[in-house]
Amino acid sequence: MQRALPRADALSSQMKVSVMAAKQAAERSRLYKIVGREAWDAARRSGRFLGSSDDARDGYIHLSAAHQVAGTLAKHFAGRRDLVLVEVDGEDLGTAVRWEPAQNGDLLPHLYAPLDMRAVVSEMPLELDDDGGHRLPQGLERC
Repeated sequence: MQRALPRADALSSQMKVSVMAAKQAAERSRLYKIVGREAWDAARRSGRFLGSSDDARDGYIHLSAAHQVAGTLAKHFAGRRDLVLVEVDGEDLGTAVRWEPAQNGDLLPHLYAPLDMRAVVSEMPLELDDDGGHRLPQGLERC
């Protein structure tokens, strides 16, 4: 008995799903926090970041996936010069990160624990362009 081979279009769909899943997993492994320089310097001295006043109000630390950084900057931090973009290893945060739906249906990463400095991969100051937008590192989208 001969087995039927999968159709090319079915394989193509399966490959697209696999690629999308791999991209989502990669994006979830790197998360970002946008924070004021003064607050970040204090957090570095203490060894952990407890969150901003907005984070404290909401009960978790707001993080962003790579595709959300530019929108977060534009919506909540437009024109601010004293910002640091902190890259975090999401896998190091474990189950303390929950992906919860926003009003637009996108899933947002929320950290329900202090941000331990051991999870920090990199940090960079966010400078403003001539047009007033923040310069983002390569690999992060601009709005």
